[in-house]
Amino acid sequence: MATLPVFRWRLAPDGYATRRQLRTRGLRPGGQEVAATVERPRRRRGPLVAHLYRVDLAKPVRPMTPGRWAALAKANTARRICPSCRQDAGYVIPTSLGTCVPCHDTT
Repeated sequence: MATLPVFRWRLAPDGYATRRQLRTRGLRPGGQEVAATVERPRRRRGPLVAHLYRVDLAKPVRPMTPGRWAALAKANTARRICPSCRQDAGYVIPTSLGTCVPCHDTT
């Protein structure tokens, strides 16, 4: 197993990008393995590590299909339904509460 190249923060050469940087370019890793890492030193803990992927091996982001849009809308609607009273809360129910605010306040 080969070791990955490690670069210091902001000193990675061109041709490498994080997932977020690939996404802003309309790309995705596309199944490739992590090509390198970037480490940002911290004072009291271990370094922050970011995985880098090769830009030349990245693939375009898959477009959203009508079926994907429908599934996403259904999932977002389900996040608004209170499991206790089964009503649409009008907002995404916080996972910390688990129910809508009125149901949480009554318990």
